[in-house]
Amino acid sequence: MRIVLVGPPGAGKGTQAAYLAKDLVIPHISTGDLFRANISQGTDLGKQAKALMDAGELVPDEVTIGMAQERMSQPDAEGGFLLDGFPRNVAQAKALDEWLSAEGRKLDAVLDLEVPEDEVVKRIAGRRICRNDSSHVFHVEYSKPENEGVCDICGGELYQRGDDTEETVRTRLEVYHTQTEPIIDHYKAQGLVSTISALGKVTEVTERAMAALQADKV
Repeated sequence: MRIVLVGPPGAGKGTQAAYLAKDLVIPHISTGDLFRANISQGTDLGKQAKALMDAGELVPDEVTIGMAQERMSQPDAEGGFLLDGFPRNVAQAKALDEWLSAEGRKLDAVLDLEVPEDEVVKRIAGRRICRNDSSHVFHVEYSKPENEGVCDICGGELYQRGDDTEETVRTRLEVYHTQTEPIIDHYKAQGLVSTISALGKVTEVTERAMAALQADKV
């Protein structure tokens, strides 16, 4: 299956993408991974992206699109893929449509992870990260450490990242509503969108997503 996963910051796209890709046995292709891989490998696209990022400039759509097309052309993606973070706007969505059509392929589904805005703010603004290891993540409400401000795993100091404050989160949500959310209507016009509640346990959200994909096959 060829799937696009979309949803606001804090909806759990990365977590759901990993579970769904494993269950469906297709590669999980995320924008973040694409950028890191191209930059670390020193590809032409990676060099372009790094130069722009180092200068504090936005990476243009054509660079992101080029990275995604190259990754989707790899042998492991022949049978399908799950896109996470791409397309990020309607221009990228149209470019993806055109590329797939030229390749004789098509999208099978677009999963829209839906979560109330106040819940997004609560999820992200409540995160606390370990200074020793950023993979050690806690939450002031949902996953409290035994001792406030101290990592249960290594004893490191827990802190709130600068881009996790409520003000920053609301700014990120505004960018999402303005730039990314319009792709949902783009894909609704093609009959591809299934809206999934992203509330509840991770496994419950995954089950809803898999049920929607199975329904799309019928």
